[in-house]
Amino acid sequence: QVQLVESGGGLVQPGGSLRLSCAASGSIFSINRMGWYRQAPGKQRELAATITSGISTNYAGSVKGRFTISRDNAKNTVYLQMNSLKPEDTAVYYCYADLSTMAMPWSRKDYWGQGTQVTVSS
Repeated sequence: QVQLVESGGGLVQPGGSLRLSCAASGSIFSINRMGWYRQAPGKQRELAATITSGISTNYAGSVKGRFTISRDNAKNTVYLQMNSLKPEDTAVYYCYADLSTMAMPWSRKDYWGQGTQVTVSS
């Protein structure tokens, strides 16, 4: 079994910062890409940022320059540092990992966390 557990969400004022963390645990063989998606009320889930095992990053245009994604491969953990937060960043943030398990090391699939709420409001 593989689990992704997020932490770090909460309420913050506009212009503030938050740092999200997501730790993957279980019978993991290898992790390729990790990342964060977000879903605002009434909207579809959208990409926020991704990072490969080689530390190549990709950001949505709406967060570029404000958010920074990083990972600790030794801890199977991905982080999202969010600065200069805006009310439109309010959403549930979901962590995901593209990984293979010990049981099937040749086969990768996406695993998702349960989501963490980020609310930006004064």
